[in-house]
Amino acid sequence: MKRFIKFTWGFLVCILLVLSTACTGKSAGSEKLYLYNWTYYTPDELVAKFEKETGIDVIIDNFASNEEMFAKVMAGGNKGYDILFPSSDYTQIMIKLGLLSELDHEKLPNLSYISPLIREKATYDPDFSYSVPYFMGSSGIAVNTQRVDGAYERSWAIFSDARFAGRMSLLDDMREVMGAALKHLGFEGNTTDKEQLALAAKLINEEWKPNIVKFDSESFGKAFSRGEFVVVHAYPENVFAELPRETWSSIDFFIPEEGGMMYIDNMVIPSSAKNKDNAHTFINFIHDPKNYALFLDAFGFPPTTNTGAQQYMSNKDFFFSVEDLANSDNIQDLGAELEIYNQLWQTIRYEQ
Repeated sequence: MKRFIKFTWGFLVCILLVLSTACTGKSAGSEKLYLYNWTYYTPDELVAKFEKETGIDVIIDNFASNEEMFAKVMAGGNKGYDILFPSSDYTQIMIKLGLLSELDHEKLPNLSYISPLIREKATYDPDFSYSVPYFMGSSGIAVNTQRVDGAYERSWAIFSDARFAGRMSLLDDMREVMGAALKHLGFEGNTTDKEQLALAAKLINEEWKPNIVKFDSESFGKAFSRGEFVVVHAYPENVFAELPRETWSSIDFFIPEEGGMMYIDNMVIPSSAKNKDNAHTFINFIHDPKNYALFLDAFGFPPTTNTGAQQYMSNKDFFFSVEDLANSDNIQDLGAELEIYNQLWQTIRYEQ
C-alpha cells in the first residue's frame, strides 16, 4: 500500500498514550500482539474493540513502503513482530525465502468471507497458506469534469489527449505506469516479454510523457484539489481526501475498462513470531464482517475484499467496485526479470 491514508487525532492521541503506557490501561503482564503495518492503516476503533474483546494488548509500529518493511525483515528487525502487512509481490518474495509461518485455517473460519475475485487474483498464495488478504484496491484515473470541455475517452488513452497537455500527471511508480501502458496495449501487466515492454515504453515516451507535467506519487492529490492538474493517475483515497465531499460529484474516478495494476495488502505471520495464537485471533477478528465493515468505513474503502461486510457498512458511496477490478492485474514479484523494467524506466523517467 503506497496509498495515503487520512488519520484522525484519535490515532495521534492513542500513540501518545501508548508511549506513556496508558493507552489501554491494562497491566504490564497481559498478553501482547505486535503489529508492523502501513502508517495509518489500523483503525483506532477496531484496535480498541479487539483489545476489549480479547484482553490482548496491541502494539503497533509503522512503515511507509514495502521496501522499508522488507529491509527491516532482512536485517532481522522483525523478530519482535507477530503480524506483518506486505503487499502481494513482497508476500511472494517472503514465501520464497521461507520467512513466514504456515497458517492454521482451523483458527481462521472467517476466511470463508474472502471475495472470489481475490481468490482468483492471489496467485502468489492461492490457498492462503501463508497470507490472508487485508485489502484489495487499485489505482485509476481522476478527472475534474468541471474543467473539461467535451467528451474524453475513459481509458489510459486520455494521457495521449493533447487537449489536456500541461494539466496531467502520472504516478511516479515504475510498475504502475508501465503496467497501465501494457494493459492499454492489450498485454499482461506483469509480462517480461521484451518486445511488449519496449512497445509500452514507446507509448509512454512518445504519447503520454509529452502531455504530463510530472511523475508524482506524493502531492498529486493536493495539486488536483488546487486545480493544478485536471487529469491524474491516482489512488482514489489520495484525491478524495483532499476535496470537500460536496465537490465529489464533479470528479470522475474510473479504472479503465482494459484494466490497470491493482494491489492486495496481506496479513502474514513471520516465522519468528512469539504470539502466533494471538496473531491468528487478530486475523480472524479482522474478517468478521461487522469488524471489517468498521475498517472499510474508517477509510472510505469499497467492499472488495470481504463478502459479508457491506451490509454492516455506514458508507454507501464507493470510488470503485469489485467488478471494476475484474480486468486488472495484481502486481507480482518478477525476480531478476525486473531489471528489464528498470532499464526501460530510466529512459522514461530521466531521459528527455
